[in-house]
Amino acid sequence: MKKSHIMAALFCGLALQACSQKLLKDLEKTAGGDLGDILKTEKPLTEDEVARGLREALEVGTNNSSGKASAIDGFNKNPLIHIPFPPEAEKMEEKLRAIGMGKQVDEFTLTLNRAAEEAAKKSAPIFIDAIKKMTITDAMGILKGSNNQATSYLQEKTTSQLHDTFKPVVHDATESVNLTKYWSPLIQAYNKIPMVEKMNPDLDEYVTQQAMDGLFKLIAQEEEKIRTNPAAQVTDLLKRVFGKKS
Repeated sequence: MKKSHIMAALFCGLALQACSQKLLKDLEKTAGGDLGDILKTEKPLTEDEVARGLREALEVGTNNSSGKASAIDGFNKNPLIHIPFPPEAEKMEEKLRAIGMGKQVDEFTLTLNRAAEEAAKKSAPIFIDAIKKMTITDAMGILKGSNNQATSYLQEKTTSQLHDTFKPVVHDATESVNLTKYWSPLIQAYNKIPMVEKMNPDLDEYVTQQAMDGLFKLIAQEEEKIRTNPAAQVTDLLKRVFGKKS
């Protein structure tokens, strides 16, 4: 082969190499990343993975929430879920404080929160049982929903069952913290005040509702963290299901 032909072939090869490198750079620039990473296509999520991811997220969320709520002052010192004097008895609270029973009112309110904290110790297995019943169809809808969609689903599907299971636990808890010891003197003193409407709220029902509401608020917080905060996605499955949404 003539020397001129060899030189021409060499120049053509170099030109093609330069063009190839430029093309690769242009592709990377257009795609916004390293071409090696771009060419690694991740398998799409399966419906089974979504369902397992949602169940795992709720298990993490409910366990964390139950742990926080059942700790000492888990309800009492958390402004989000602190249980106040029964709202329907606000006038009663005002009058009792006015006659010098403020300390007793505060002690009673503390026992309400202690009862909820005690009851919360029993909540995790109830939530886990409900989570296991979540279907793939439910999970796909929840994944596309709002940041508290799973919590709303759990609340909608389990409130009745949770209430029936939870109330006896609350009753036992109110007994264990001696709630009636603080309540009886208050209600008796109030009902002796002339011209007041006699009342005696169902404390077991009140604490049950407040304890459930408080737990769901905490679960909603946990769900939002898992959906939006990579640091809260503590397993590979959670990272895979929620990572792209964070």
